[in-house]
Amino acid sequence: LGRTQTSNYLTVDVFTFTVTHQHNTSSTMPGNGLLETSPNYVINKAVAARFQQLPQPKDKVQVMYVWIDGTGQDLRAKSRTIDFIPTKPEELPIWNYDGSSTYQSQGENSDTFLYPVAIFNDPFRLAPNKLVMCETYKHDHTPTGTNHRKAALETMTKAADQKPWFGIEQEYTLLDTDGKPFGWPKTGFPGPQGPYYCGVGADKVYGRDIVEAHYRACLYAGINISGENAEVMPAQWEFQVGPCEGISIGDHLWMARFILHRVAEEFGIVVTLDPKPVPGDWNGAGAHCNFSTQAMRENNGIIEIEKAIDKMS
Repeated sequence: LGRTQTSNYLTVDVFTFTVTHQHNTSSTMPGNGLLETSPNYVINKAVAARFQQLPQPKDKVQVMYVWIDGTGQDLRAKSRTIDFIPTKPEELPIWNYDGSSTYQSQGENSDTFLYPVAIFNDPFRLAPNKLVMCETYKHDHTPTGTNHRKAALETMTKAADQKPWFGIEQEYTLLDTDGKPFGWPKTGFPGPQGPYYCGVGADKVYGRDIVEAHYRACLYAGINISGENAEVMPAQWEFQVGPCEGISIGDHLWMARFILHRVAEEFGIVVTLDPKPVPGDWNGAGAHCNFSTQAMRENNGIIEIEKAIDKMS
């Protein structure tokens, strides 16, 4: 738990690690061509682009429903066609899927329902198509085990008069299809940590194209993404979402994660949010959570921050 007077924010670290690298290395050059054998990378994108350029009927809109599966970490998605351009989630129909295939139900009563809760522009199919974040409900319309949004919304509603703001710093690691960090030599390790954080240059950062594509895609989608940077470990990056008020932070963060996975898929790269993807003295990854209430953001807000820390101590 930490405190900061900058921007009158209370900062909480979520499963973050800070460690010092001590390995000797054999190379700092990228790997030996696994990317070129990734199934998604070898597909001829020019062929797919021909079909994406086909005119879309004016009365048909593609909507991709996105949800958290039974792992509580992975995302699923499927699409449907509607005959109008939705502007808010309430306009979209409740849909369903097979929960027994997403670790959310047994074979019997496997119908699981998708309740649209947040709508975004689709950066892959482009306007007028949409992405929609969904809550998940069991066959009896009670929340699934990984639907924590419903309870969170109830809490946020009770605290709405405090105008809670959240900012999340999401760290992640890019992996090759063999599970090793992207750009790392296949034998040995990169050079010691130090030059990679916010680094510039082909020998210091790997995967910037993915990061930039994700950044622009989030802006297009309407996600309140506020920045990105290279992190301490090579192939490790971070993006920031917020400030967002109340429950919207969860919707924006999860959709930003979804877009990150989809963008990386186009490049044939895997994204992991694992807090410790590489054993040993390599930096871990986390999700720093910055929080403030309206009182904390006003003059002398540090007093309110101190009160909050005392209550949690």
